[in-house]
Amino acid sequence: MIRTSHRLRIHDAIRLRLLRGEIGPDDRLIDHAIAAEMGVSRMPVREALMQLASEGYLQGTSRGFALPELSPDRIAEIFALRKLLEPQAAALAAQACSPDRLADLRQSLAALTEAGRQGDVVAFHRAAERFRNGWLMAVPNGELRGAIQRYSAQVQSVRFATMTDTAARATIAQGLAALLAAFERGDATAAADRMLHFVFQAEEAHACHIATPATRPDRRQT
Repeated sequence: MIRTSHRLRIHDAIRLRLLRGEIGPDDRLIDHAIAAEMGVSRMPVREALMQLASEGYLQGTSRGFALPELSPDRIAEIFALRKLLEPQAAALAAQACSPDRLADLRQSLAALTEAGRQGDVVAFHRAAERFRNGWLMAVPNGELRGAIQRYSAQVQSVRFATMTDTAARATIAQGLAALLAAFERGDATAAADRMLHFVFQAEEAHACHIATPATRPDRRQT
């Protein structure tokens, strides 16, 4: 029972870090290092990492666990899923965003804008994930919210790679600003339209990144 409790706690903690964008494509999750950090034995950590791998959040490597490397077909399927689910989710969020939620979204966008100005890709990515998780938490449909959160965490490496491009970061900032404006007006139709446009832009940016790979920045940048 104790080991199961530790496994669930560790699973949820790592999953939250994935959703927040705190684990990057160059990071490796090592069971003994996490065990030392959390003050537990290696076994529940190993079980939590394996569960996350079975759920698609991570994959095993020769040096621990990492974000999954996705095939082009899998990425295309996720973009197709985003076009179906995220406009509806954004429409629901526009009707349900509280003043506190909107204030948090404004702060996230401000942090993202500043990170873009500084050229800090890591901070930009984390601010974008904070914005994304912020509006998703306003979606009243828990199943819809959970489905989006799952595939979002699974494609963190794709999202981060796209953000290494300066033009892509500018497009993301503009798209999120337009989405926030729709949320502030409580305009469900505009939020859905902006989200669909945003997903198409993300797909195009990813295609450009694949066609002309960018140099990956140092993950130690803060």
